[in-house]
Amino acid sequence: MNDIVSGPNGGRNNDPDDGDNEHEPDDFGDIGDGNGPLGFPDLPDLPEADPLSEAQAAEFEAEYQGAADEAYREMLERIGEGSPQPRLEPTRRAAELLGDPQRSAPVVHITGTNGKTSTSRMIESLLRAAGLKTGLLTSPHLVRINERIVIDGFPVTNEAFSRNWDDITPYLLMTDAELIANDEQPLTFFEALTVLAFAIFADAPVDVIVLEVGMGGEWDSTNIADGQVAVFTPIALDHQARLGNTVAEIARTKAGIIKPAASIVTAMQTMDALDELREAAKLDEATMSIEQLDFALESTTVAVGGQVIDVRGRAGRYEGVYLPLYGDHQAQNAAVAIAAVETFLGDGTIALAEDVVSEGLGTVTSPGRLQLIGVEPTVLVDAAHNPHGARALAQALGEYFDFDEWTVVFSVLADKDARGIIRELSAAVEQFYSTNSHSDRAIPFDELSMLVAETAGQDAAFQFAAPNAALDAAREWALEAPRRAVLVTGSITLVGEAMARALAEGWK
Repeated sequence: MNDIVSGPNGGRNNDPDDGDNEHEPDDFGDIGDGNGPLGFPDLPDLPEADPLSEAQAAEFEAEYQGAADEAYREMLERIGEGSPQPRLEPTRRAAELLGDPQRSAPVVHITGTNGKTSTSRMIESLLRAAGLKTGLLTSPHLVRINERIVIDGFPVTNEAFSRNWDDITPYLLMTDAELIANDEQPLTFFEALTVLAFAIFADAPVDVIVLEVGMGGEWDSTNIADGQVAVFTPIALDHQARLGNTVAEIARTKAGIIKPAASIVTAMQTMDALDELREAAKLDEATMSIEQLDFALESTTVAVGGQVIDVRGRAGRYEGVYLPLYGDHQAQNAAVAIAAVETFLGDGTIALAEDVVSEGLGTVTSPGRLQLIGVEPTVLVDAAHNPHGARALAQALGEYFDFDEWTVVFSVLADKDARGIIRELSAAVEQFYSTNSHSDRAIPFDELSMLVAETAGQDAAFQFAAPNAALDAAREWALEAPRRAVLVTGSITLVGEAMARALAEGWK
């Protein structure tokens, strides 16, 4: 495969919840200083390069495969995402040495517990449909690291990935040395990845950066950027050991992305979460737009390949918009995305053009989110990995699909609420094939199967030591009778492994 291929892990003990154009460090400082529209930089008109053919582009990518693989290997030597450091200064220091590339374009910053990636992808797609060149950072990746850093709708090329990594490495090592001298841990995988993403966005350059928080908000390394718009998807319990044991504590940490005089767009929240966001908005003199009060999803209708939605935005109404994603939760994500883009482009006072909304949402993708990866039999994957996400998934299975029986190929990481996930899914599925993903934090398959038996009943519990064995058995089961389907969920790691196998073996 001519891409950087890996599981969703980045770094040691890590799991998700991932030429001649050399620039000197000071080059970054000038990129964001222009007076272009909406604060974008004024750049000189450059002659357009002759476009490469598809075959030439593939050959060009292959040429840089080794360099990109080596860059990724170097990143993996750092402390992984499973052990994030609650700090900002090291990332800020590395970025400072590079000329603060995070200031090269305005930022839309997204946090929350569920729906962050899908909402980020919708915001990026809408902004791109509006004519802006976009940079998008999401995490984790499902199959390859390139997925995390997206330029104008396409994963970063191997050439840009490896070249920018080579450019920033001396400054990362300088930062490491300073940290070690002060008895601190060197930059982690995610801290280095964040700096790399900002360097790639400045190098492109892009008009706007859409930035998904890795974990939490206040001390997440993405928070060295100042978001003009802070977006909050639904906040629920997850990562309690690092973010807090109550929804209010978690919301307080996530509210750390709110910057002075910023604009806030939030999905519906519980009252304790909303109170925390309101308090943070008051302290930072930020304006706040709340789902149901300032904008809303008015209706959704099941359609072939997704749904048709009506949305009341902050500035306009958008009717009959096709969204090629399944689940009412994705329709609500779309409403949040529309409000966020209205806020970014016109402070919520100017409606988006009809063609921008239809193109932006009609072409959006969200890999690993109720995604079809196989037919005959039908195999879906979904990245739900906490009870809140599992509840939305179970609801979508009943409302958007017409199968009589479901088998879940299932793995859960040890720091997740496995019982809660099982409890939510058991209302919609018949049986669980418990297995282990290739994460060293996965609950052992036999222990997970025991949790299934205790929560959903002995008849629902099956166990397989290897994911491939579980997938084979589930697919065989689905072929034995009509109206059966397979769902892979519980762990983003497992979802990525299933997607890679489906692609390699041509399941659809």
